[in-house]
Amino acid sequence: MIYDYLIVGSGLYGAIFAYLANKAGKKCLVIDKRNHIGGNVYCQNIEGINVHKYGAHIFHTSNKKVWDFVNSFVEFNRYTNSPVANFHGKLFNLPFNMNTFYQMWGVTTPDEAKAKIEDQKKSSEITEPKNLEEQAISLVGRDIYETLVKEYTEKQWGRKCTELPTFIIKRLPVRFTFDNNYFNDSFQGIPIGGYNKLIEGLFSGIEVKTETDFFSDRKYFESLAEKIVFTGKIDEFFDYKFGKLEYRTVRFETETLDMQNFQGNAVVNYTSHDEPFTRIIEHKHFEPENPAYSQAKTVISKEYSTEWHEGVEPFYPVNDEKNAGLYKKYKELADAESNVIFGGRLAEYKYYDMDDVIAKAMEDAEMEMGGER
Repeated sequence: MIYDYLIVGSGLYGAIFAYLANKAGKKCLVIDKRNHIGGNVYCQNIEGINVHKYGAHIFHTSNKKVWDFVNSFVEFNRYTNSPVANFHGKLFNLPFNMNTFYQMWGVTTPDEAKAKIEDQKKSSEITEPKNLEEQAISLVGRDIYETLVKEYTEKQWGRKCTELPTFIIKRLPVRFTFDNNYFNDSFQGIPIGGYNKLIEGLFSGIEVKTETDFFSDRKYFESLAEKIVFTGKIDEFFDYKFGKLEYRTVRFETETLDMQNFQGNAVVNYTSHDEPFTRIIEHKHFEPENPAYSQAKTVISKEYSTEWHEGVEPFYPVNDEKNAGLYKKYKELADAESNVIFGGRLAEYKYYDMDDVIAKAMEDAEMEMGGER
């Protein structure tokens, strides 16, 4: 064996594990089938702007250990996520807060807003929600549901809200303050200079091969290392023995515009069926300290949510009973693999925020290096 670890995938989980293993004196080889490192946090430089190629990645966490760790590689700015929703040309602040309620009903006090929501919840007469629509109405009332949830969610999932399970919306954030900060975490920001700086720092001194597909010569790659860290699709690892897990994916239409400022915000959600895309990202607003911010060029990406199929990147696990049952079967096979560590959103069939996947990779690597696994 040439290596202690073969790490399949150079996204956050693989990068963190490789860094910690290398630090512990282990020899690692990282392979990735894409032509770049970093997985979905990869940034493409266009006109000096760091473009989030696979959708907006806004780092937020209350885990100080994780925050200090990522900041040891690159300084993060103080970007605050404050998205705006566009419904038939009318704008609303998100998450649902006093600005939203004023924009929707003209109410100016928390008591007025609470009364409005409670009236709508009562008039719905929903006691046991049977689907996502009933769950959302029972939480925030019909006006907010129909304006900001219904059509946006249907575009995201490609299904009617009446056909989606209640647990997709376990809760909806409602604030009775004039606070547009989407996250409640202690820390948030964007790496100054883009996420590539973080990834390149993690892989410093580690052998990495891109455009290298593990499944193109599986036996050869398995022969290279004592253990494998696998961050790809768990069903593919087991040759789809029980069938294929389902995903939603996102398609991006990115264009460069000859103007300084297109929409005045990094994230604008389009919550009606009028537009086929779910949101428009204007990337320069993530890094206002970037010298390119003041130039008369900007880059936008329209995001379209679609069903996953072979040949495109899988993004979000489909959280329903059928797929949960299927993943459970694959998880049992994974647990029986003594020389393979499965980690990340595809290998664990789980939607992870960035801080959570970093924390999990740190935990797994520490257990592994400590011989406790």
